[in-house]
Amino acid sequence: MNVKAISANVGKALLVSALFMFLSIIVSIANGRDSAFGPLLISFIITLVTGSFPFIFIKNSPSLSLNDGYLTIVLSWLLSFIFGMLPYVLWGGEFTLINAWFESVSGYTTTGSTILNGIEALPKSLLFWRSSTHYIGGLGVVVFLLLVMPDASPYRLKLTNMELSSLSKEGYKYKSTKTIAIITKVYVALTVVTFLGLWAAGMTSFDALNHAFSIVSTGGFSTRSMSIGYYDSDMINFVAMFCMAISALHFGLIYAVFITRSFKPLRNSVVKYYFGSIAVMSFVIMLSLKFQGGYSSWGSAAMDSAFTVVSYMSTTGFAICDNSMWPWLAGMLLLLASVQCGCSGSTAGGLKVDRVLISFKAITNEVRRRLHPSSVFQVRLSGQHLPDSAVGPVVMYIVLYVIVILFSIIGVLLSGSGVSEAVSGVIASVGNVGPGLAELGSMDNYSAQPVMAKLIYTVDMFLGRVEIFPILVVLSLIFKRNRS
Repeated sequence: MNVKAISANVGKALLVSALFMFLSIIVSIANGRDSAFGPLLISFIITLVTGSFPFIFIKNSPSLSLNDGYLTIVLSWLLSFIFGMLPYVLWGGEFTLINAWFESVSGYTTTGSTILNGIEALPKSLLFWRSSTHYIGGLGVVVFLLLVMPDASPYRLKLTNMELSSLSKEGYKYKSTKTIAIITKVYVALTVVTFLGLWAAGMTSFDALNHAFSIVSTGGFSTRSMSIGYYDSDMINFVAMFCMAISALHFGLIYAVFITRSFKPLRNSVVKYYFGSIAVMSFVIMLSLKFQGGYSSWGSAAMDSAFTVVSYMSTTGFAICDNSMWPWLAGMLLLLASVQCGCSGSTAGGLKVDRVLISFKAITNEVRRRLHPSSVFQVRLSGQHLPDSAVGPVVMYIVLYVIVILFSIIGVLLSGSGVSEAVSGVIASVGNVGPGLAELGSMDNYSAQPVMAKLIYTVDMFLGRVEIFPILVVLSLIFKRNRS
């Protein structure tokens, strides 16, 4: 294990957090040095010194092995969680140690779950820091890290391959440097468009920027306890809904649309399935709300259902209504949306619609093989043949994903949570969605959950964000080292 190289590169990831802490300090100064000025300043100094410390002893960062790369990814996330919770702990209020940890993990993993009962009580600088953790985590601590690395570094290519899923890589068709540039351009462009759209629709510039950070990262932290519903504006709802849906698309496809000046790149089976799922779920939930949920207006039922489905599918988690008392049919469809979520190559969490669609096609092909043993059937996605070597890992990941959910639900139930909260909370956490059902609904929070449940939720958030396998690799390396 190359300790020096790992330390240097993890230090770079911490410096990214230090940068956004500094920006939060500027926000505090702009608001008359609000109550979070001291906590943010102390956190900034600690994070900056810690992130810079390795460079005192390491002038030239040596190359990393593949195993070192995996370890760097995991440590970058974990240390970002720890240093990211410092402003919360030092500020106090509702932020006990476990609550600060929960908020930090939820922020960086772009889950958007919160333990806060009164979000408006937070000073603006701390609200900006919460949204910043989304923005850092959305693009990926490691991707930020890659941006400051030399182009010739072999580590850049290795980390690109690990930070992006294999499904995402297929769509980019570029070398590592080009891939990172595309991700960043699309991410920043979407942020600017979302900010301008929300601001033009009626939000203040501060609220628009914070919500743009959350939407583009598919996070969910809002500056208001009532989320988007606070504004009671159809225009804001439409802008937020559109930007949430677009942000959960494959960034490579979005880039291709602007480069080719054509919507042809979006005419593929994955995108059709993604938008088709949103349309079908929204329509069924609208009917459920109108005939079972007590809605008197078709318009309000349509708006609430469409916004909520897009919010859950994109894993953003914003809300315009309270879904805690919705009919069970609507709740089950929201759980389904929380499982499959958005597209690979985006900031969305969950299984990804790509994997779900591939698994459906694989099942269909297996049935056809059994009916016609002598025939040859292939899984095809958007006109391209997928070999068994690509389909196998997809099915394996889905099985592993379900196993994580089942064991987590058992753990949360043992901690004392109710069944609805355990099931929906775990699914929402692993999928990085945020809100669940019942007491964890769209207008509620996780403050009343037992300490053990909160810890399990944060583990699930982390597993969902890094897509499980890197954690298994690092654990395998640790156990292997202990046995040797």
